[in-house]
Amino acid sequence: MNRDKRIYNITLVGSLVNAVLIVLKFAAGIIGNSAAMIADAIHSLSDFITDIIVILFVHLSNKPADDDHCYGHGKYETIATSIIGITLLVVAVKLGCDGCLKIVDFCNGKPLSSPGIIAFAAAVTSIILKEWIYVATRKVAREVDSKALEANAWHHRSDALSSVGTAIGIGGAVLLGSQWAVLDAVAALVVSVFIALTAIKLIRQSAGELLEESLPKSTEKRIMQIASQDSMVSDIHNLRTRRIGNRIAIEMHLRLPGKITLEEAHNHASGIEAALRREFGANTHIMLHLEPVK
Repeated sequence: MNRDKRIYNITLVGSLVNAVLIVLKFAAGIIGNSAAMIADAIHSLSDFITDIIVILFVHLSNKPADDDHCYGHGKYETIATSIIGITLLVVAVKLGCDGCLKIVDFCNGKPLSSPGIIAFAAAVTSIILKEWIYVATRKVAREVDSKALEANAWHHRSDALSSVGTAIGIGGAVLLGSQWAVLDAVAALVVSVFIALTAIKLIRQSAGELLEESLPKSTEKRIMQIASQDSMVSDIHNLRTRRIGNRIAIEMHLRLPGKITLEEAHNHASGIEAALRREFGANTHIMLHLEPVK
């Protein structure tokens, strides 16, 4: 099964899970009178929207290079990751603000309604389903090396964490009575913090890629180790690296003996390129500039 199809299939499964949970959570939140559960339902709705974003942008990112996009369309996947991160951050702020307002109302003596047991049952169901789809999505993301899909997996995990907080808050409010109904709002606030941290991480990662941030030092060190394995290479300099969607780009200058023929130099460069692609993937963009030893 090719990369696109695997991404679409697991994202479609996630979408179906989200669709079921959206209906379940909204119904349980309204019937069970739970602000935390309704907030959780909104989070699931944002998860459903990001599934659509992943399907759309991953398709665009896998289009072959053309005259207007010589390096391909990989940055579409990076843009998808940015949108998911921003969406998560907006959801986190909304949940946090709503939770804070309810806590303030409670401190000012305003009574809060206790949630019903149906809301607690919906939260437990959400935890089980969302953790399962998180594990499955992250597994596929790592196997096909898709940052957008991995971001979506973390969105599933954030929804599971949201439901954990919701279950704790609702469960406490149900068991302890109306005087502890504020736990429902506290749960929504705590969950919003976890979601915000995940969102910031995704935004930071995608921003680095869009701004042509270099690959980690450990990766660059490995690149130089591979190039140095050729006995003719006496020096490596001007190494430049970056990520283009689900693949990386490598550019560097290599010094070879000045007396070897152009054909020999070409063969050495081709060998280094092949070794780098075995390590980092067949679609790795490589540009080698050969110089004679001074």
